[in-house]
Amino acid sequence: MTQPKPRVLIFSQRNIFSRALFRCPHLEFEDLIAELDSAEIVAPKANPSSLRHNIVKRAAYRLPVALNPGIHKVHPKARYDLFLAVCGQPQDLLMADAALKWRDVAATSVCLIDEFWITEIGAYRNFLHLLEKFDLVILYYSQTVKPLAERIKSTCMFLPPGVDTLLFSPYPDPVARSVDVYSIGRRSEITHQKLRKMAEDGLFYLHDSMAGGDAINSREHRALFAKVAKRTRYFIVNPGLIDRPDIRRDQMEIGNRYFEGAASGTIMVGERPNNPEFERLFDWRDAVIRLPYDSEDIDILISELDSQPERQERIRRTNVAKSLLHHDWAYRWEAILNAVGLQPMPQLARRKERLKQLSLDIWPLPEAALKKEREVATACQDLL
Repeated sequence: MTQPKPRVLIFSQRNIFSRALFRCPHLEFEDLIAELDSAEIVAPKANPSSLRHNIVKRAAYRLPVALNPGIHKVHPKARYDLFLAVCGQPQDLLMADAALKWRDVAATSVCLIDEFWITEIGAYRNFLHLLEKFDLVILYYSQTVKPLAERIKSTCMFLPPGVDTLLFSPYPDPVARSVDVYSIGRRSEITHQKLRKMAEDGLFYLHDSMAGGDAINSREHRALFAKVAKRTRYFIVNPGLIDRPDIRRDQMEIGNRYFEGAASGTIMVGERPNNPEFERLFDWRDAVIRLPYDSEDIDILISELDSQPERQERIRRTNVAKSLLHHDWAYRWEAILNAVGLQPMPQLARRKERLKQLSLDIWPLPEAALKKEREVATACQDLL
């Protein structure tokens, strides 16, 4: 059977920052797009630790110029309907801009940026002209959308992070939840020390014990992370840069941990971001059990929840089912296609049907409730 001509060109940084932990979900999303659509991934190589790269990056912060930081050029031979550049931070635009002239090969161009705080817009002022080359700029940080849109000519929109819910789901074959508490990334030292004391009395507390942000292999890292998460009872979650108010100020954004924790059926414990998008995306009871940052009361909270097995089971099943219905990468890709006016391909519909069936297997709904869920899903797509 003849493969359809690729209609999407994805610029990936996997051969530049392949080991950065916070970029592993980006690669997961790119790979899933390639499964759900007729897409081609281009991933030229560069050395971000080279002297050339560092000089070019420093120059870009000071001058409105974009030099090649040492990335290999890409010369696509075809025309595409859509060009998508996935960036972790605004400075990644230097790589995309130097690698290829996407306006010459694609009818529509989209840039997706993961981390972009309002307080950083001024520092990135010389990168903004690169963003203006895109027809659409998508941000994971909802509260940055308006101030950035006021600075650039391109259209800006919010898109929440997602997750491969089929990878993270503990169903249809759940395993024993042998990890009591799982904490990765930024953490409260006060809560951490309390958990360490609890671990002395038999609690299995799994946490980072080494500093560093690199994965040996991104796919293996995500697979292992998913396996541990769906064996975890309580999962610590907090808004992005919770411990860096000097950068985020009053901006509270929804990090990947909320989506990963929910998809794996853990009971998420931590702060609920003071962000209206969070209330829309996690609009079910007990999605996150609130524990103030720097709290010592996690032992009291765990003891209370441990005494309510039926509540725990409801939380776990609801978290997984809601994730399957709303937070898979498939829905994020569908939102991008809707934004640029492209029709989804059959693979996307097939995955959505699979997600729906799995959600019904673990969280059977009466017809009236199922109708309501469809309405909520439609409303979410309209807002994205």
